[in-house]
Amino acid sequence: MSPQFGISVALSFVAWGVVARRYVWPALRSRPRADALRPILLLHSFRFVGLAFLVPGVVSPDLPAAFARPAAYGDLTTALLALLGLACLRSRFGIAVMWVFNSVGSADLIYAFYRADRTGVGNEPGLQGAAYFIPTVLVPLLLITHGLAFRLLLQREAAAPDVHSRGALERHPSTT
Repeated sequence: MSPQFGISVALSFVAWGVVARRYVWPALRSRPRADALRPILLLHSFRFVGLAFLVPGVVSPDLPAAFARPAAYGDLTTALLALLGLACLRSRFGIAVMWVFNSVGSADLIYAFYRADRTGVGNEPGLQGAAYFIPTVLVPLLLITHGLAFRLLLQREAAAPDVHSRGALERHPSTT
């Protein structure tokens, strides 16, 4: 892996990690699970961008197909699963789709890093052409949001607050 490529990926993980910890997670953790998962699914519905690895002129013609095809079609599959998850998130089937989406999407990204290493893509970042931003900027964000989604899926669904009892507690602070 070239030092510049590795530094770019590492710093992207750091930057997105700070954003997730300070802004994204606090905004998601207090929402009902389906409402918290929705923005993650919306973000991942743009994973069709990975098809750029197959577009001549965007990437070098020397980009190894052993990397490009699985990365592109894995991203497309994940984007379609994200859209399916959005469509059925509130149903019983929705949480099962969410588990499939999150497992497939995470495995796709990890496998893409593995294939990039095995085929030398990280050693010659010029092979990625204009798609260089995908592994250096987007993939760290996507992996972090997959982690957040797993965390949300593993948490028990919080019961909806009872408006009447909340109002009663606010009126009578001695009962809290």
